[in-house]
Amino acid sequence: EPIVTKPRHSRLFKSALRQENLNEQQSDLWTPLVNQGWKPCIDSTSTSYYPCSKAPLPDSSGYIQVFLDGGLNQQRMGICDAVAVAKILNATLVIPYLEVNPVWKDASSFEDIFDVDHFMNVLKDEISIVKKLPDEYTWSTREYYASAIRSTRVKNAPLHASANWYLEHVSPVLESYGIAAISPFSHRLAFNNMTADIQRLRCKVNFEALTFVSHVRILGDLLVNRLRFPAVESDDAAGTDYLKQVVDTKGIKTAGKFVTLHLRFDKDMAAHSACDFGGGKAEKRALARYRKTIWRGRVMNSRFTDEELRNQGRCPLTPEEIGLLLTALGFDNSTRLYLASHKVYGGEARISALRKLFPQIEDKKSLASAVERAQISGKASLSAAVDYYVSLHSDIFVSASPGNMHNAMVGHRTYLNLKTIRPNMALLGKLFMNKSMNWSDFQAAVIEGQRNRLGKIKIRKAKQSIYTYPVPDCVCQQD
Repeated sequence: EPIVTKPRHSRLFKSALRQENLNEQQSDLWTPLVNQGWKPCIDSTSTSYYPCSKAPLPDSSGYIQVFLDGGLNQQRMGICDAVAVAKILNATLVIPYLEVNPVWKDASSFEDIFDVDHFMNVLKDEISIVKKLPDEYTWSTREYYASAIRSTRVKNAPLHASANWYLEHVSPVLESYGIAAISPFSHRLAFNNMTADIQRLRCKVNFEALTFVSHVRILGDLLVNRLRFPAVESDDAAGTDYLKQVVDTKGIKTAGKFVTLHLRFDKDMAAHSACDFGGGKAEKRALARYRKTIWRGRVMNSRFTDEELRNQGRCPLTPEEIGLLLTALGFDNSTRLYLASHKVYGGEARISALRKLFPQIEDKKSLASAVERAQISGKASLSAAVDYYVSLHSDIFVSASPGNMHNAMVGHRTYLNLKTIRPNMALLGKLFMNKSMNWSDFQAAVIEGQRNRLGKIKIRKAKQSIYTYPVPDCVCQQD
């Protein structure tokens, strides 16, 4: 692994280290978002108030199976779309099958990650769902579809297909065979021209039906409590006394605030971006080799120079650059940062600059013992689920570069009206290329460039994802 020890932006970095407890900007940073005139409203006729208002579900047209690729957040969106497709087709959904991701190599199933009974219960008035197929369909497995061309498999669903496409192409398969397996099924349902009830249903799945299994939530709560109450020590490895102590002392000790930072700086992403990250010849060679083997030479943007990519905001921010952004915004060295990330490319040497600016960096390993982490150990999806949970419960969430986790978290926090910092990548790319810029100019440019990117609601535009921009489809205007 290449080692990067010296900061790339040494002038800015030296100035950033000298920043003491910063200006009045600091106090505004932690202020929760004001009410923006919207409130979550998934279901206007909530079953808890109107238990008899729902008509019984019509007879099912057959069983729908989907096989979902990608990491946790891509699979999450696929699950939401699968429920919507089952509703459109008036079909019974089989609990989605999660493929083993070739990068993370995690074989966790839906039931390993999500609370399946909660999922079925929340959606019971919307569609019928089964955990497994009845006996006469037990042949319909992932292995069966992998071995030959099958008439019950639908593999030609276009990206962002319309509701009509499913009615025209999948309904006949259901009529003939009573079952249809749609694979691949990633980004296979349009965000446009959907009826309001289908959009609402997708939101209901994402924000209400999908909750993590209890041991993920328990570990998540443990981490959040240790971030908020760092001074409360405990001898109990299982953490139960610790939580009790926090509750007991709540009246005396106020909860501390913390920022979750999703670094997304793994080798895969670094190689895919075609940018130069300052690791010298060794790093360039290593990334070139990796691109060749993993991406078979297909690297997005490789026809652009590093400078052009930075100008376009297409280079992921390094840990050092994120540290400079946060310092410029007004976070000081007492800020507690939780790192929600897979393995960082370049290891501890790459994070060292960020750690100098923010000595109070924590992650799962620093906050919880091996015993407490045992149930998620070696399971990338469950590890990502814990990070998702902590990110959702943090005061502020910031992501170093757009991606599925960023998109899912921006959407979920928008829905709950929580503060999120979306870095202005194109502006930062230009600022970091200007080697003669002094700290006060850099800070002024950052504060100005980030003004509307701290959680202000953005209305979804045509073709944008409902999961990233849940307004207006998932919310109602407040009276």
